[in-house]
Amino acid sequence: MQLVLISGLSGSGKSIALDVLEDSGHYVVDNLPGRLLFALLDTLAERGTERVAVSVDVRSGEGLDQLPEVGRALRMRGAMDLRVLFLDAATPTLVKRYSETRRRHPLSDGARTLPECIELERDLLAPLREIAHVIDTTSLAPNTLRTWVKQFVEVGAEAGITLLFQSFGFKHGVPLDADYVFDVRCLPNPYWDPALRPLTGRDAPVARFLEAEADVREMRDDIQRFVARWLPAFDRDNRSYMTVAVGCTGGQHRSVWIAESLAAAFRGSRHALVRHRELGSGDPAPAAR
Repeated sequence: MQLVLISGLSGSGKSIALDVLEDSGHYVVDNLPGRLLFALLDTLAERGTERVAVSVDVRSGEGLDQLPEVGRALRMRGAMDLRVLFLDAATPTLVKRYSETRRRHPLSDGARTLPECIELERDLLAPLREIAHVIDTTSLAPNTLRTWVKQFVEVGAEAGITLLFQSFGFKHGVPLDADYVFDVRCLPNPYWDPALRPLTGRDAPVARFLEAEADVREMRDDIQRFVARWLPAFDRDNRSYMTVAVGCTGGQHRSVWIAESLAAAFRGSRHALVRHRELGSGDPAPAAR
């Protein structure tokens, strides 16, 4: 059985993720109390259900702090492909989304402000975030989130730890979902060449420009050596994903090319994916292996 546990902050996009999983054939349960999880799984196993998605968040009540232990227990069950996905977003973005929908926050009690509710929710869900693959939806379009969720569930379980290289633009904010963040704004910028400005780091003329610069190659190689040095520590920690974010000013040229180059360098030995936040793109969802 494949079990996808979805959690995250209210307003971060969990409904979109659940819709994606339901459309892909998962049996979806929203807002399940944690104490009922094992009973649900036993029932669905008896029915022969092979793909299940369960949303667990602050609406589920007590026991959130026990969910990491529940996750470890589930991983020890035979024939269980467990994926834990956590959706996050910056507090100002969540406040804006609430103001647009005029919905009430689940932790609102009349005494807390909306930002205080969001920060309390963030604290309560912190233990679950630690064991999950995190997607920061602050700057994501809904269609991009749908693509990334599909990608998350369709990577083969036997692939081991997945390396995820993500480009971004600092002027749009640092992603919350990164394990490591590298700043490449010090490198020569193709933006200042009028012929290259409308292109991206995925285009051949930009790639030739950057690859011709010794500092760009050296920065890329330094990041590659750093990731290779610390990747075994993530393996020992039984992590499913290691997310490396590479940022330049606008997230169009330098960071895109370096993220693509790093993913290509590791694909021979690891399962490596690439995402470009500001381009709203990335690798297509791979077939399950």
